[in-house]
Amino acid sequence: MKPELIPPATASGVRRSLLDHYDRTARDLPWRRDTDPYRVLVSEFMLQQTRVETVIKYYEPWLERFPSVEALAAADEDQVLKAWEGLGYYRRARNLHKASQIVAERYDGAIPSDPEALRALPGVGEYTTGAVSSIAFGIPAPAVDGNVRRVFARLFDEAAPTPSWLRVVAGRFVSEDRPGDWTQALMELGATVCTPRTPACVECPVVAWCAAHAAGTVDERPAPPRKREVPTRVIPLAVYHTSGKALVQRRPANGLLAGLWAFPELNELGLEDCALSLGLTPRGDSGTLPDVEHRFTHLHARYVPAVLEVEPRPAVNLASDDDAESGAAPWPGEDLRWIGAEGRSDTALPVAQRKVFESWLESME
Repeated sequence: MKPELIPPATASGVRRSLLDHYDRTARDLPWRRDTDPYRVLVSEFMLQQTRVETVIKYYEPWLERFPSVEALAAADEDQVLKAWEGLGYYRRARNLHKASQIVAERYDGAIPSDPEALRALPGVGEYTTGAVSSIAFGIPAPAVDGNVRRVFARLFDEAAPTPSWLRVVAGRFVSEDRPGDWTQALMELGATVCTPRTPACVECPVVAWCAAHAAGTVDERPAPPRKREVPTRVIPLAVYHTSGKALVQRRPANGLLAGLWAFPELNELGLEDCALSLGLTPRGDSGTLPDVEHRFTHLHARYVPAVLEVEPRPAVNLASDDDAESGAAPWPGEDLRWIGAEGRSDTALPVAQRKVFESWLESME
């Protein structure tokens, strides 16, 4: 259906029925208890491409550590990444950190209510702008995520809803009186009732208006995207260790796991020659750890860890656990750090790297 042909009575009926359903059944989620703009922004960043159940475990601890825009802006990037550890898609954490610094500098720590200013912040796209505008500031702005796309595709039996179509349709349904609740009610419907598989149509408060339900095409709407083949990449890792500590290296600012700490990737030099290139002297025999597999959005990685005990280069002492906890690197000017079981709490390791680290610790027992 063309958006301009949607009868006002349809939009009004859908709004009323869905908001009534939301009032009765909405989940008690921590970010719904306070519409403070900073808290809303944090939740929206965390919820991008991440399940609600996962975000619940991170949301309150994050706010305890960074209770305000100013607190987050003043934090070191390593602290931010460590607090985000396990949520994945670390670019979101960096963008949220950068956004907080801009807000602290330009807006005296107050998240801007102007949608254009909000949209200009790092990591804030069209959806996040609409969500924060409606939930935090009560602005009647549409917010279209994957859940909302699915709801409207089924409501109007639209096989391939385009962004422009969705933008107009969503705009016609926004509640002027309760824009924030409307945004969350739509997302809630898609997450709990109008799910991708086996939707609970008998529980749906808007089933009376659902064209896909009437046509028997609910399972086909929206049409599934064309599957892309995800390449597999084998990544050899070097686990260099000495005196109960293992060496990690900060990854480059761009590319996979940009800026995070990880075990050095082996290159054509091989395990021992690579150690020498880092100023480490091999000692003892090398070994291996179990492979670790991890699925990124665009890549299936299989990490193959090799273990080698080394001597640190003579001119430099190992960093102490206190140094590691303070974020100090053992070699000034170089992105290298020794971490042990006691000093790892402030070093952000991605999920797969953490598994390698835990595997190494077990092998040392």
